[in-house]
Amino acid sequence: MSHNSIRNDKTCLNCRHVVQERFCPHCGQENIDSRKSFHQLFLHFFEDLTHYENAFWRTIKNLLFKPASLTKEYLSGKRLSYLAPVRLYIFISFITFFLITVMPNTDYNLIKIKRTTTSQTGSNKKIIKTENVSLDELIEAKKMEGQIKDSLKANISKVTHEKNKKMDSFFNFGYESIKELDSLQKFGSKDDHLDAIEYWFVKKTLEVKARNTNEELIQKFKESFVHNFSKTLFIYMPLFAFSLWLFHGKKRWYYFDHGIFTLHYFSFILLIVLIVFLFSKFLSLFGTSTISDTIKGVVDLVAFLWMFYYFFPAHHRFYGETRLVSFVKSVALFFINIILIFIIILLFALYTFINIH
Repeated sequence: MSHNSIRNDKTCLNCRHVVQERFCPHCGQENIDSRKSFHQLFLHFFEDLTHYENAFWRTIKNLLFKPASLTKEYLSGKRLSYLAPVRLYIFISFITFFLITVMPNTDYNLIKIKRTTTSQTGSNKKIIKTENVSLDELIEAKKMEGQIKDSLKANISKVTHEKNKKMDSFFNFGYESIKELDSLQKFGSKDDHLDAIEYWFVKKTLEVKARNTNEELIQKFKESFVHNFSKTLFIYMPLFAFSLWLFHGKKRWYYFDHGIFTLHYFSFILLIVLIVFLFSKFLSLFGTSTISDTIKGVVDLVAFLWMFYYFFPAHHRFYGETRLVSFVKSVALFFINIILIFIIILLFALYTFINIH
């Protein structure tokens, strides 16, 4: 509650209703002086920040470690102590995809790799020493030896050739160009003719390959995936809630209830993704080593297992069914949504492919 003085005028500044006490009975706004001193403005900011932080951290704690508790609290009417489900999802989604987009995938200046050197002692014994060096140090050493240029060119050429070979074999429809495709479609035998859908797809593939290298195609697919995945996830959530609606009593549960459960569950998934991403970036500051790779592997495994397991207790606690019934329904929902995700990914890939120029 604000410590500002109450206005003498009893007319609400927001809705113009009469205010008998501190808060307007119609819209809930405080009937206080709107003009504040710097001291009052600072106190107001601190109060709002403290209240938001308390609600935020309480929400995050329950979201991570108490499956379905937020959903049950929200539907029971306890809503002021936690962030609203829609606001929570939008906030976590924005932070997650924003950081993934703006933060580089690799910090090459901090990469540590193995360098093996061989020296010989006076007794003609060879000593082999392995040490971690940064990529910049390795490049400098190679330049001094006069080998970096030829070595990098050879490796890049080999890797590029292998990638192009795989991509070409994957998209090889037996046509060298659009001209050859149109010629066979117009003058070829019936066996050479394609139906409308096949013709469109093959022609589009040839057009895309003619305008882009394989590396450019892969990069465009990655960029499109990052930019549109949040939209795809948002579109998928109503389908996930619908699958829950199909498996539970229509008299006891409304679609709205399944929607709140879905918002909290997907917020949890995105939060785990964000935590793992930030932890991975933190470890990259120390370079690569056996210890850091092991730690990252353990964290990734624990996060994946927790994401996989989380749905089962959340489903059981929220819907209040026996463990056996809840487990059977959870497994069925799992496989149904795997199929839905696969279909959506295919549609997403097709959409990305159509929009590549």
